[in-house]
Amino acid sequence: MIHKFDFLIIGSGIAGMSYALKVADKGSVAVLCKTTLEEANTFYAQGGIASVTLPYDDFEKHIQDTLIAGDGLCDKKVVEKVVREAPAQIEELIRWGVDFDKDQKGDFDLHKEGGHSEFRILHHKDNTGEEIQVSLIDAIKRNPNIQVFDYHFAIEILTQHHLGRTITKDTPDIECYGAYVLQEKTNEIHTFLSKVTMICTGGIGNIYQTTTNPLVATGDGIAMVYRAKGLVKDMEFVQFHPTAFYNPPERPSFLITEAMRGYGAVLRTKDGEEFMHKYDKRKSLAPRDIVARAIDNEMKSSGSDFVYLDATLKNPNETKKHFPTIYEKCLSEGIDITKDYIPVAPAAHYLCGGIAVDTNAKTTINRLYAAGECARTGLHGANRLASNSLIEAIVYADAAAKHSMAHLNQYAYNEEIPLWNDKGTSLTEEMILITQSAKEVGSIMSNYVGIVRSNLRLERALKRLNIIYEETENLFVRSVVSRDICELRNIINVGYLVIKHAMARKGSRGLHYTIDYPPK
Repeated sequence: MIHKFDFLIIGSGIAGMSYALKVADKGSVAVLCKTTLEEANTFYAQGGIASVTLPYDDFEKHIQDTLIAGDGLCDKKVVEKVVREAPAQIEELIRWGVDFDKDQKGDFDLHKEGGHSEFRILHHKDNTGEEIQVSLIDAIKRNPNIQVFDYHFAIEILTQHHLGRTITKDTPDIECYGAYVLQEKTNEIHTFLSKVTMICTGGIGNIYQTTTNPLVATGDGIAMVYRAKGLVKDMEFVQFHPTAFYNPPERPSFLITEAMRGYGAVLRTKDGEEFMHKYDKRKSLAPRDIVARAIDNEMKSSGSDFVYLDATLKNPNETKKHFPTIYEKCLSEGIDITKDYIPVAPAAHYLCGGIAVDTNAKTTINRLYAAGECARTGLHGANRLASNSLIEAIVYADAAAKHSMAHLNQYAYNEEIPLWNDKGTSLTEEMILITQSAKEVGSIMSNYVGIVRSNLRLERALKRLNIIYEETENLFVRSVVSRDICELRNIINVGYLVIKHAMARKGSRGLHYTIDYPPK
């Protein structure tokens, strides 16, 4: 089946949905969801969204905080763009129905998180992402120009390669014409032709054993762009959230927001001793890369699987008011956070690299844009400042909307794209091969390409991953396409990129820490 839309959006987080709402008046819009609109990284963002709001805060402070967290690798022009455009995008979110918490005076009730010099985190209790996601979903459903395709999984983006042309990374005129898409409920491959394609597929957390990301976060957009010879950058910078709730059977891990440390919660060893003062003068409010390495070191030194986060010294009623979701979740596991310490451990959380885009959110492939966690804008550098991700996503969705709408009339549907060819393939009866390989990728990445790395670990990871890659490609070419095998291919591609980019960086910087090149 062939579908034609002016705008094709792959992914349904804040970047994808805000882009859809911004371009809907200009043409027809298709939003592809791997599962449903609700299943996106945005939905799980607890802490909030950063924007200068208070009169004693200013853009320069937010810019400097971001640059410091990024450890010298941020693109300053990008930082200035996102910070200065943030307030207008916050206003648009409010117009779409997002309800940020306010104090008794009617002003925004702002949080302060690690690395921020001022209170500037707008939030909705401790489920800000859910509030944003639900509000945007309501706005999407009310818009007649937007069509949502649930359970549609993008397999590959369409380029000249599908017309029989040889494409390399040096080909100057690679164009995107849409995507081949698996309709999961019928197992049919549909062709979506578009004038403009926007990739908003989120993160890569599930290349690791332990992650706060939803199970759909398998780096699909990054892998598709990489296979299409688009530029991908800075994949070595994987952020591990320091404080995921330690509950081994649970996947994804439940996130204990950084806002709890901003609120006054303190990290402690299993013996109850504070330790962050040994690592940074900002103690528990240090940036995430420092806190995650500190926790990792304490765990390895003591042989523990977790440390504690202590909020028991805070007012119990205030704790319940500010963090109701966390309170209820921990209570369901037998922990009253107003009386008990919370067991936490680092978990893969956010990718600072990804598909390289310019300030218009354009990728190196014509007619293809990217925004959100899958995109490398240059904002985060070597380490993301807390709560900068959601604002980056909507600012770049806005940039993409303006640029793509201005150029839409220059593009046409490419009617020459052939239908998907699955001749000679058969249903695989070896599902165990796929599930076991996915587990092996998680084990390789977690053990060798985690918070602390070394040349030897990276070399070992690459050798083991190459074996799984060869096995999977052989299986893929003879199997009927399924979401499972496509996701496996994607996490292998993304894992390879993380390893190769880590091997290429001869020094510790931000989230990439190697014992062979310690910071000077």
